[in-house]
Amino acid sequence: MSCRYFLCILFALLLFSHTGPGLRAQEADRMVSDIVKAFEDGNAKGIASFFGTNVELSMPRAEGTFSKSQSEIIIRDFFSRDKPSSFIIIYHGYSQDGSVFVIGRLFTKNGRYYRTYFLIKNLSNSHFLHYLQLEQQ
Repeated sequence: MSCRYFLCILFALLLFSHTGPGLRAQEADRMVSDIVKAFEDGNAKGIASFFGTNVELSMPRAEGTFSKSQSEIIIRDFFSRDKPSSFIIIYHGYSQDGSVFVIGRLFTKNGRYYRTYFLIKNLSNSHFLHYLQLEQQ
């Protein structure tokens, strides 16, 4: 694990370690569970069901802000190349604004794995998957 990655995780843990007022812990845990299950199943539509109007992606072959439908296509294409086998949550936490972040690892059937980060944002009492990062290790 690189020092930069370790410092980023440490910063995120310190910054976002308090449960905030927005998304209640039970709702957050259910959303996280559903998203992780969709990752394990290679279910792009299941992941996309949590997207807002626009999504920030940082993935192999795609980086930027995309519409919900474009993002689903990008994730479906990713899953067609790298079929998932499992997903392990390393850490998930809550920010004071009610947002939730997850750091994990997505393992694929071809033996690769991806460091994964996603952020569920809380805006106007609506919660959606706002940011998704997959980085091959």
